[in-house]
Amino acid sequence: MVEVALAIDSKSRAEADRLLVERVKGGDRAAFNALVLKYQRRIVKLVSRYIRDPEEALDVSQEVFIRAYKAIDGFRGDSAFYTWLYRIAVNAAKNAIGAATRNPVEGGVDVDDPELSEIQLKMTDVSSPERLIYTDELKRTINAAIDDLPPELRRAIILRELEGLSYEEIAQAMKCPVGTVRSRIFRARDAITRRIEPLLE
Repeated sequence: MVEVALAIDSKSRAEADRLLVERVKGGDRAAFNALVLKYQRRIVKLVSRYIRDPEEALDVSQEVFIRAYKAIDGFRGDSAFYTWLYRIAVNAAKNAIGAATRNPVEGGVDVDDPELSEIQLKMTDVSSPERLIYTDELKRTINAAIDDLPPELRRAIILRELEGLSYEEIAQAMKCPVGTVRSRIFRARDAITRRIEPLLE
């Protein structure tokens, strides 16, 4: 029953995304803002696996959504919207790593385009230097904790928290029951929590 419910949920999310994409193609920028709000945390987490600097990870994540907005007409629905966005994010992160210096308008994207101002506002989180330092330390601790997990726990937590897959999708990817996935994710979260507790006190 749980597997069926998850499958239905996955299909409904895909359908909701498809409808939002169609609205974006019709000129509805609010629909794209909805997609940004829905996926920005997952994209930031994904990009942060490649780029450890929090500010640059946010910059690259913003660029991901700007590129997606510019290229939305090229999305044909052959895959899930997040899968398409995932590819853009990975490419953007790898390009940022490979570049000696980043150019915000690289690839013909004009970040000053007034059409994109709402997207930029959604992706911009002005934080104090102290908060950024704390966030950076927390990210390093979490990344170290993830790296130290046993392989099956590490893969499960990455697929769930960083890739945003459902329990059923993870079970399929790892070729194990959903119950096993839940157990692995619980154990992984518990191990990570124990590592970051000193920072939270």
